[in-house]
Amino acid sequence: MPKQILKAFKIRIYPNDDQQVFFAKSFGCSRFIWNKMLADKIEHYKNKKTLLKNYPAQYKKEFEWLKEVDSLALSQVERNLQKAFSAFFKSPHVGFPNFKHKGKKDSYTTKNQKGTIAITGNTIKLPKIGHIKAKFDRPINGLIKSATISKTSTGKYFASILVETVAKPLPKTKSNIGIDLGLTDFIVLSDGTSAANPKFLSRLQTKLACAQKVMTKRALVAKKANRKLSDSRNYQKQKLKVAKIHERIKNCRQDFLHKLSIQFIKNHDVIAIEDLNVKGMLKNRKLARAISDSSWSTFTNMLAYKAEWYGKTLVKVDRWFPSSKTCSNCNHVLTKAELPLSVRVWDCPNCSKTNDRDLNAAINIRNEGLRLMASKTVGMTGLA
Repeated sequence: MPKQILKAFKIRIYPNDDQQVFFAKSFGCSRFIWNKMLADKIEHYKNKKTLLKNYPAQYKKEFEWLKEVDSLALSQVERNLQKAFSAFFKSPHVGFPNFKHKGKKDSYTTKNQKGTIAITGNTIKLPKIGHIKAKFDRPINGLIKSATISKTSTGKYFASILVETVAKPLPKTKSNIGIDLGLTDFIVLSDGTSAANPKFLSRLQTKLACAQKVMTKRALVAKKANRKLSDSRNYQKQKLKVAKIHERIKNCRQDFLHKLSIQFIKNHDVIAIEDLNVKGMLKNRKLARAISDSSWSTFTNMLAYKAEWYGKTLVKVDRWFPSSKTCSNCNHVLTKAELPLSVRVWDCPNCSKTNDRDLNAAINIRNEGLRLMASKTVGMTGLA
């Protein structure tokens, strides 16, 4: 049965000079109001020990230039800050809201009110700025809820359009799969197949390192000449080259993960995967770069929301489940000492079956995922 979902479409936009100036003001005002409101909240809490309820409209009398930008964008900043504080007080794992810095992430979000955001032909209409040339890779159907305008470090502008639309469930395949995430192979599946790890960062690591080295040298030249880096044309040119390499790595990785995740959603009804503690694993200095390059968390998140959209099931198996150390044939469990990480193939001492470490783990993850689904179904039946 079709279901209502929120889906984001990211499109490239091409603002003219005046529109770029407006965007720069909007980025700056959004950043300013966040920092100002956050600083006032901190100061108020220090003095009164209560949380200050402040709003963007309160600051427009003192800072009249705030009126030049979209008021809906400033209101969204206030809502985002409130959410950040609520999350901080609810969960000890969420950090305190940080101050924003210029150029780190230039963006602002505006709401659609009575058609203030609209798509007509090859343009997108935004509040207080009008129509902007845009490039659409695919049609955008549904009710537009909001738009987030952003500028990348390479100087490109994008609009992320949030749309309320209908997602139709994909046909059932009666296929279940277990996924073991890895570094040598990106994934190993319970059916014996695998997908190689593209290692996008490693491929361009040498080129990136050389570009960064040149950028560092040009920064030193500017420093010796007592010039600001913003005034050094050679430094800015090299900085752009470095940013383009980073952008290429990111785009290639995102494209790979999107194509792979939708392939699983189309071909399988139940997908079981380990709920890895990626944040903790990144503390391992020897593996941190390789783990970051693999983007396991991003891949898992893509599987999660796509499965929800298209009527499929993603089961996350507990990270402490001994998927690698359990024999998939007889369920005999080895100790950590018996199966160090360097051993990739092992013989079960109980049933003598030869197990490939990754394939064995994928089979166990699939079986555990199906068991969790069955126990959940039994529990819901008992409650009914």
